[in-house]
Amino acid sequence: MGSGKKKGGRKEPLFGLPAALADLRLTVADRIPGGDDKPKKSAKSSAKRKNEDSGDEPPRERKAPASRSGAKRRSKSRISAGLGRLVYWGAVLSLWGVIAVIGVVIYVGAHLPPIQSLEIPKRPPTIQIVGMDGSVLTQRGEMAGANVSLKDLPPYLPKAFIAIEDRRFYSHFGIDPIGILRAAVTNVLHRGVSQGGSTLTQQLAKNLFLTQERTMQRKLQEAELAIWLERKHSKNEILELYLNRVYFGSGAYGVEAAAQRYFGKSAKNVTIAEAAMLAGLVKSPSRLAPNRNPEGAEARAQIVLTAMADAKFITDAQAQASIGHPSYNVKPVGAGTVNYVADWIGEVLDDLVGQIDQSITVETTIDPKLQSVAEAAIIDELAAKSVKFNVSQGALVAMTPDGAVRAMVGGRNYAESQYNRAVTAKRQPGSSFKPFVYLTALEQGLTPDTVRQDAPIEVKGWKPENYTHEYFGSVTLTQALAMSLNTVAIRLGLEVGPKNVVRTAHRLGISSKLEPNASIALGTSEVSVVEMVGAYAPFANGGFTATPHVVTRIKTLDGKLLYMRQPEEHNQVIEPRYVAMMNTMMRETLISGTAKKAEIPGWPAAGKTGTSQDYRDAWFIGYTANLVTGVWLGNDDNSPTKKATGGGLPVEVWSRFMKTAHEGVPVAALPNAQAGWGQSNLAQAASQVSPPTAAAPGPAPAQPSSNGGYRSPPPTRANVRPEAAAGLDGWLMDRLFGGNR
Repeated sequence: MGSGKKKGGRKEPLFGLPAALADLRLTVADRIPGGDDKPKKSAKSSAKRKNEDSGDEPPRERKAPASRSGAKRRSKSRISAGLGRLVYWGAVLSLWGVIAVIGVVIYVGAHLPPIQSLEIPKRPPTIQIVGMDGSVLTQRGEMAGANVSLKDLPPYLPKAFIAIEDRRFYSHFGIDPIGILRAAVTNVLHRGVSQGGSTLTQQLAKNLFLTQERTMQRKLQEAELAIWLERKHSKNEILELYLNRVYFGSGAYGVEAAAQRYFGKSAKNVTIAEAAMLAGLVKSPSRLAPNRNPEGAEARAQIVLTAMADAKFITDAQAQASIGHPSYNVKPVGAGTVNYVADWIGEVLDDLVGQIDQSITVETTIDPKLQSVAEAAIIDELAAKSVKFNVSQGALVAMTPDGAVRAMVGGRNYAESQYNRAVTAKRQPGSSFKPFVYLTALEQGLTPDTVRQDAPIEVKGWKPENYTHEYFGSVTLTQALAMSLNTVAIRLGLEVGPKNVVRTAHRLGISSKLEPNASIALGTSEVSVVEMVGAYAPFANGGFTATPHVVTRIKTLDGKLLYMRQPEEHNQVIEPRYVAMMNTMMRETLISGTAKKAEIPGWPAAGKTGTSQDYRDAWFIGYTANLVTGVWLGNDDNSPTKKATGGGLPVEVWSRFMKTAHEGVPVAALPNAQAGWGQSNLAQAASQVSPPTAAAPGPAPAQPSSNGGYRSPPPTRANVRPEAAAGLDGWLMDRLFGGNR
């Protein structure tokens, strides 16, 4: 042809996407076959024919599909690659796990004391409190007996602990992996924590160096310390330390203290059954203490005996004999009221010897016999009459006239309430406060036979009344105090000045704050029992100060003297003649007054009853030349009683205690009682007697009293005040105050 063009025409160059798709060809083989497709010619022949028709170059040869054997090779390759990755990442994670464990160990170790400074700590200090006869009253702190050597103990005792706590003790290195695994499996099967994996060494490490908190950090620290202990000490040394430090409940640490506490014998002498019981306590000492839960302790001891037999530490016959016929002699739990004394001692120890860093023995003035009598008197009286009179608590303090406390009961049951109603509680003393008013009056020139009017009185709208709403007109001070006439006490208080009454009470030993108002004469300011008893002591000792005290000496266990009470400088706070007058007046209270039930055969005694408003508090404080004893009864919530008065329940408790306390003691007269206030004072007394009024004739002449002084006869008025049915003693204001006498 004249044009000269090649066959097929001119090809223009292509770029971009068209260029990429230029050689793309679809063949029959590339189509998805359908169900009705007819057989097609092979893709190769079609492509060849097409190429021939088009005159173009044949397309690039395409690879045939992979064979079945090739697919298998690729599958194996992928599996090999997966295993390789698994091994790789497993190695990486293991490495990081090792690093994490090392980090945890370093962290836990960093929070431990430096290993070089770890030493077996000293035992915590124990405070042993003994009575005046040297007998042990109670023990405070951790009751730790003397260390006992492993070789001095019966062989079955340490083996009992190994059998139940750590069967593989002599074969592990401080931690028992087999025991941990066994405990883990058991706990999983029981779906709870039924078994522990701690070794004796771990328990010792915890007891010596760590707290009782249940945390992972503490467990890790325990494990590290256990390994350290095993490297530093022999197995027998670790076992001996464990037996002397483990806690057994009831404040007892170590097998010696526990054996003494529960069986009253040394650990060297316990039987197989007793050894099993001690070993069983470690699991839960507070819950299984045999003096509190004998059934639980016995059941646990039988498990220990079975474990000992399984471990071949004892024979089956020995186990059966101990289970069938246990030889326990468990000491009962003490009644406990002496713990009120122990609490009081604990409050003053710091002032006496400072911080306690070693075990000590505190010698006291407590008479164990009188303490038991006081405890029984309070508990029995409340048990018999608490419901009738709605009285739930009581307190008693008994001391010698020089202040040495012989007995103290701070409540009916220390286990139920540790509140010390003898020392800590402050209550209204009622009419038992009146002696301070009368003493102030005597010191201002009045005498027991001075006459004052018992008649209605009003003080700024306040109208105090006598309990029976009766008035006796002209009465002597002795009569007024014996019958606890409120109007006379108010008149005297105002006459001598409330501030002077407060000064007198403080001078005699009251330390509580007292309000100097008109009602102070009726005991409306709150005081404690121990204060009141201490303030009455000058009446019993001739007029000298007497500070209530209970501690005489404090020593270390090796006998070193830390404290000794020095003889007190007795200051005269009441002149002897006023002591004689007060004793004459308060003795009349027991002869013809509100405390007629209070009587000690053969002993001259004096005292005063008291009942606060609405019968909330009932008091009696009485004394001889031998003892001063105060009793309080009432309710902790200050609720009213059912007319419980000082002349009733408190007098009964007081009499029961004092009769026993004075058995076999030589009789002694009250101080200055023989001298009395004397005939020389009669003229002065006569000059102070007010003339009788028409409504209330004056008293008969004074008569000699049985204690050597002078006693005024009771009023002669026809409607003389009768003795209250239940020893009622109090003062009363309508709609405002209750009885008080």
